[in-house]
Amino acid sequence: MSHFTRSHQLPQEKQAPPTGDLPPDGLPEHAPDAAATAAGKQGAPDEPTDRDTAPGEATDRDAVPDRDTAPDRDAVPVDSTDPDTAPGRGWRDRHPAMARAAAWTTTALAAALVLVTLLLPNDPTRLTPAEFVRIPVEGIAGAALLLLLPQKARRVAAVLAGVGLGLLTLLDLLDIGFVEVLGRGFNVVFDWVLLGDGASFLQDSLGRTGTIGVEIAAVLLVLALLVLPALAVVRLSNLMARHATRAAGTTLVLGTAWVLSSALGLQIAGAPVASRSTSDLVQARMDGVSATLKDERTFAKEAASDPYHHTPGNRLLTALRGKDVIFTFIESYGRSAVQDPLMAPGVDATLAKGTERLRAAGYSARSGWLTSATYGGSSWLGHSTFLSGLWIDNQQRYRTVTAGDHLTLTGAFKRTGAWRTVGIMPGVTKSWPEGKFYGLDHIYDSRELGYKGPKFSWSTMPDQYSLSAFQRLEHGKPHDKPLMSEIILTSSHNPWAPLPKTIGWDKVGDGSVYNSIEKAGKRPVDVWQQTDKVRTEYGKSIQYSLNSLISYVEKYGNKNTVLVFLGDHQPVAKVSGDHASRDVPVAIVAHDPDVLNRISDWHWTPSLNPGHKAPVWRMDTFRDRFLKAYGSHPDAATPPASR
Repeated sequence: MSHFTRSHQLPQEKQAPPTGDLPPDGLPEHAPDAAATAAGKQGAPDEPTDRDTAPGEATDRDAVPDRDTAPDRDAVPVDSTDPDTAPGRGWRDRHPAMARAAAWTTTALAAALVLVTLLLPNDPTRLTPAEFVRIPVEGIAGAALLLLLPQKARRVAAVLAGVGLGLLTLLDLLDIGFVEVLGRGFNVVFDWVLLGDGASFLQDSLGRTGTIGVEIAAVLLVLALLVLPALAVVRLSNLMARHATRAAGTTLVLGTAWVLSSALGLQIAGAPVASRSTSDLVQARMDGVSATLKDERTFAKEAASDPYHHTPGNRLLTALRGKDVIFTFIESYGRSAVQDPLMAPGVDATLAKGTERLRAAGYSARSGWLTSATYGGSSWLGHSTFLSGLWIDNQQRYRTVTAGDHLTLTGAFKRTGAWRTVGIMPGVTKSWPEGKFYGLDHIYDSRELGYKGPKFSWSTMPDQYSLSAFQRLEHGKPHDKPLMSEIILTSSHNPWAPLPKTIGWDKVGDGSVYNSIEKAGKRPVDVWQQTDKVRTEYGKSIQYSLNSLISYVEKYGNKNTVLVFLGDHQPVAKVSGDHASRDVPVAIVAHDPDVLNRISDWHWTPSLNPGHKAPVWRMDTFRDRFLKAYGSHPDAATPPASR
């Protein structure tokens, strides 16, 4: 008998689902009650059972079923004999309390995710709880729009809004990372190429396996940022549609609160209660793109205007004829190294001893400060700014200037015809077409320096080896002309572990001696666990680079040696601290007193360590000052480049 009864039940979709224990957002809010259903069965006239339904509008019974709540026509048929799958015995029916809790939890998480994406700042210093307890005007406007849209348009708008929030959150996270490392936000036009450099740094710090893990996590994060906010907005929009009256009232209340908070200037821990950060950030990014494109055109004109462009070689650098001039960049050598309480004692002692050592060898020194165009990384921007006399603070400017014929300091030496010009570039590991811009007769990259030892994280070889190779390949050989050299020292490149050690010059050899030194060094992962450890190891790396350079001048320098060395930029914020300056030390060392007498009006400090009161110049001004001090003035007929 019971079998006969089950076999004649109505189809499942025809039955009125139970409503007593459903979660708050499980079914449409205005389902017909039992009395209305009974009346319908008795032939009562069709009347709206929802008191909020306007006359003439379709009721829930007449509407096309929403695909979120309609039966799945493609589903596997239900076995009516299975008590777990029989009608009315689904998971929600068997565990109503858990179903309600899961629904509320999912909704709360969706709301929290949308709120975080709307309020997330792009500055790490603003990542405080107060930033996330504000009222976002974009959320209010978005809720109002979704309430007005019909069902299909609402869902499309919700998906697009969620994806947009995900993209904005991704850009905010990139901003935070760039501020921490480079001291500036992410430029959406030309900074994508720098992500590859970040991957290279991770490989040097974590190894290949660790880097792959981080890259996989990054890809998953990007996918999550594109999918989860979209799902969250769709869920919230569906909930608002089911509870339209309450949603409209809540939106109105929040809108009123936002207007009042904005008018009264209410704040929470310094953060305004009435937030419009998302719209402000969108506007700032649009303005940034516009400014970037405009800057590209402006800079191209600036680079084409060079006061020394037509100066003949016989008028350039006349006061340095016969001198071996060496321009040396020390990676990440910034003001923090000589003035920070933790790092300065060791670096300052090295500079003080170095000044005395050089003085004993017959050399004198003068030093000052230059403000770098970059911070925390992108060393090539600092190099090109110093050598070209142009402010090159982004990748687009770098591409523009290196594609032209603007005169560089190194190019000025080549134009005279009085020097052989060479470059020692241990950080260059592949083809470098920009090298032609610098006017060097020959560039020795990492593949030509003959190194047979291990890498020290990012640095392909120790600084002492690079200088030893320079002596072996160029400086120690007889030439019919003096040398002008550009040397890049890389041992002080982050992550500053493991670090090489100074050894006797006769022991450097082909570099294989460094195998045991590298194995005994610290691991980057261990060093970067604590800020003090990172800063300590950074200070040691600067001491090593300075000692290598000073020792080289002592051993291989002569009366015609002129050394100009400087830092390319400050280290990352984890070392230099938040809001650190962009100043780097610069020094000139010479055996001939006349070389330093020519810059007496610069008022630099008479040592390797610039004093606190030493002049601070922008790095792009050095080229013209140097050319003027040691040669002719720029052509009067050519208008000076703007600064």
